[in-house]
Amino acid sequence: MTHRSSSSWQWRQRWPDLLVGLSVAGIILPESIAYAGIANMPPMAGIVAACAGLVIYGLLGTSRFAVVTATSASAAVLLAAMRSFTDRAVHPGQIASAMVITTGLFFLICAMFKLGRIAHFIARPVVRGMALGLAITIVLRQLAKMTGLPTTHNDSIPLLYELLSRINEWHLASLILGAVTLATLNIFKFWPRLPAPLLVMIMGVSMAKIFDLHAHGIDVVADISFSSTANWQLDIPLLGIDEWLRVAELSVALMLILFSESYSSIRNCALQRGDTVNVNRDLFALGCANLISGVLHALPVGAGYSATTANQTIGARSRLAGFSAAIYILLTLWLLLKYVALIPQPVLAAIVIYAMQYALSFSHLQPYMKWQRDRLIVLTSVIAVITLGVLDGLLASIAFSLILLIRGLSQPRISVLGKLRDTHDFIPLEAHSDVHAIPRVLIIRLDEPLFFANVDDMLDKALDALRQSGDTKTLILSLEESPNIDGTVVEALDQFSKRIHERGCVLLLARLKPPVQVVLQRAQLRFLGDSVLNTASVAAVVNTVSN
Repeated sequence: MTHRSSSSWQWRQRWPDLLVGLSVAGIILPESIAYAGIANMPPMAGIVAACAGLVIYGLLGTSRFAVVTATSASAAVLLAAMRSFTDRAVHPGQIASAMVITTGLFFLICAMFKLGRIAHFIARPVVRGMALGLAITIVLRQLAKMTGLPTTHNDSIPLLYELLSRINEWHLASLILGAVTLATLNIFKFWPRLPAPLLVMIMGVSMAKIFDLHAHGIDVVADISFSSTANWQLDIPLLGIDEWLRVAELSVALMLILFSESYSSIRNCALQRGDTVNVNRDLFALGCANLISGVLHALPVGAGYSATTANQTIGARSRLAGFSAAIYILLTLWLLLKYVALIPQPVLAAIVIYAMQYALSFSHLQPYMKWQRDRLIVLTSVIAVITLGVLDGLLASIAFSLILLIRGLSQPRISVLGKLRDTHDFIPLEAHSDVHAIPRVLIIRLDEPLFFANVDDMLDKALDALRQSGDTKTLILSLEESPNIDGTVVEALDQFSKRIHERGCVLLLARLKPPVQVVLQRAQLRFLGDSVLNTASVAAVVNTVSN
């Protein structure tokens, strides 16, 4: 009796996830086919990627809500990468497969070395700007499909010009079908538990069957079968060394955008539900998922925002929802494959545009405008993706943000400190009227972490402050902002200490972090002995001078 009750309880616990999986499958299936279209790959490439991602992440990942499938951003990056090989005699499908495999290997390498913080290498303003630029680019391409217009351009600005200049060639029936589908999807938003993409897909297939839409000039998916692609055969692309090196370069960008998108989705859900996730284990799971997806000639996979959020909102409790979604997708293909092939292209275009509405919102950029921080990075990322194309714009945005970071770190910022009234606090002299300098003692705090690009300018500025200070006998240098130092910094501190000694001044270092103290002790610099190196506070070092 007890065993029967326990089995009944377990079934009641799992039943909601099985229902959620059905809804999630209804969202994933049409989106996977649509994202395959974004990458100019066979529809089955998106479906196989969804199944591989759901199953493998479900087995290895840590988030109970993450839905790891093909994403619109990764599909757009993959297409741009494939087109960069147009001058080479290599089939685009081979390039795509190689990129996904290499991306998976990079994920595994990062997991091996526990580089879970790699997602932070792309600043959030860059991600927001790139997401908007990608959304604009993807939506323009889907508008071209919705109008039934075969376009010759892929980049945003030339494509927009072509769409407007050829407006008289738009296929009216395709446009109306796409617009009605998009309106229907937005109406379904009032019932978030309904799988809106699946419902409009069923409506589109029904219309295609009843009214023979293809005969009326409306394109349908058509080519979707297990025999039309090699997706179910495991193999590795045969490329030359030059092609593999080029693939590796492009795969770094694909991995960064995939992990940044996945990390954001997984982290947001975890914070909302109080869950804990293991970032390095998720790196491993994403690596395995992309590796399998690549050898199956499918799309790259990651935890997309829309599907992951929908999974959480609908009511998933465990990763069983993702497993069941994969099973439902496979059952649909097995039983209804011929009907899936009848999905009208304007319907798929509308589904993609609907999925892009979140990324198209300018609300994500407003805080940066209000805070007056990182506005240039955001705007540059948007413009770069739109004008330079998806891949070059992505790389340019990341490079620009890193340049600004290095520029900021290399600025020589120092503060001259004084004592606040009779307290033990030492703050910048200009910060408060009750701050006073210590007679014959100059206290300087280096306000940026010392590294090879800024150390000379920072120490030169400290020397200038010393020259202007008058009769200073002791210089206290606070290195509290430097968690570690490199060889260039050690050499610069050696030269700096000699110059201070030549002026007849005593140099003391305060607030040293342990790694910095260890490095300087190993260096055994003449004027930076153990008595000069202090991990204590500025107040404690000042007391030693007074005594």
